[in-house]
Amino acid sequence: MSNSESITRVALKKITPDASGAMGSLHGAAVSAARDAKVEPEILELIRIRASQINGCAFCLDMHTKDARAQGETEQRIYALSAWRETPFFTARERAALALTEAVTLVHDGQVPDEVYAEAAEVFDEEQVAALIWAATVINAYNRIAIATRMVPGAYQPVQK
Repeated sequence: MSNSESITRVALKKITPDASGAMGSLHGAAVSAARDAKVEPEILELIRIRASQINGCAFCLDMHTKDARAQGETEQRIYALSAWRETPFFTARERAALALTEAVTLVHDGQVPDEVYAEAAEVFDEEQVAALIWAATVINAYNRIAIATRMVPGAYQPVQK
């Protein structure tokens, strides 16, 4: 069934404003934790894009690729993100964050392997690893909300600085 033939889905913000607000608060707390831990904003967008690619979330892919571009991310790195292991375009920190994000996103495939966690712990301190796990967790939750409610991509525009 294509999106044009889909039934109308529930508007979560309207029907469950308290739960939606709590999700927004969780997102804000995760962003603050990353900022306080001095995790690079570019890494956070890579996390959001990569998890959204794995989950097939068109709405979040649209949003976070636009946000990444607005922050100065290159088209080349965005296009290569799904094959990041095969490219020289990503730093050791970015690679560790991406591997951790994939493990958290695909937790059903064998949990978060010790070697993936250890790789992240080599290039991030404990506070930063915690922030990365929260960032991956929050985007996975948002992916599920956007997919379940069939949020339509395209209209989102990043805030201009």
